[in-house]
Amino acid sequence: MRKSLIAGAVAALSFASAAPALASNPPGTASSGSASFSQPGQTVEVAPLAVCDVNPDAEGTVAGSSPAVTRPGLKFGATSSSCTTEVVNPDEFLTRTRSVAKGTGFELSALTAAKGPRLRISEWTVTCDADDKGTQAGWQLKGMTGWTGLPTQIQPGHVHEVKASDGTVLAKAKFTDSVLPEPNDGSISMTLLRITFEPPSGYTGSVTVGSVACSPTP
Repeated sequence: MRKSLIAGAVAALSFASAAPALASNPPGTASSGSASFSQPGQTVEVAPLAVCDVNPDAEGTVAGSSPAVTRPGLKFGATSSSCTTEVVNPDEFLTRTRSVAKGTGFELSALTAAKGPRLRISEWTVTCDADDKGTQAGWQLKGMTGWTGLPTQIQPGHVHEVKASDGTVLAKAKFTDSVLPEPNDGSISMTLLRITFEPPSGYTGSVTVGSVACSPTP
């Protein structure tokens, strides 16, 4: 099954208070992916790829990048990130930030040994934009194959069951998992995709594709 493009966004607005609240998320951060999963006799670890953090005190862009990574049953193509602070009104000290993680050539083949699909994503992007009024996280997935039964419109927090040819659930893939703190401080974090292995797969652990977080600017 091939899907050419799926995209969406989630927003969080700040609520006025008598005193500034401490944000539950950082000013801005992005990472293109990571992994930690194992089966008897084998462990696969991929440290967070292409990490960047916003510098809220200086205008400019902090960039991150990682070369392609290949592990048994898993591939990430080249990945990148950028975390930008922009002054939009110097007289009022107003800034905005944008945190972006991008990647290419994701492939999870670990499930094929259990007669599961080979999951591929050709490109992905996840963003977190913030200003003094609130935040918004957006995402985009391109060139998806192996995702049989995935809906055309993915709702926030959608869980997709990855099945073997006989219908056994081998893994669960959670898309666009957003966290809005309680009480709401206007900050947001989003994980674009987290694949968690189920016992019939023979693996334990998970794989993450794209994550961002940001908080309203001062």
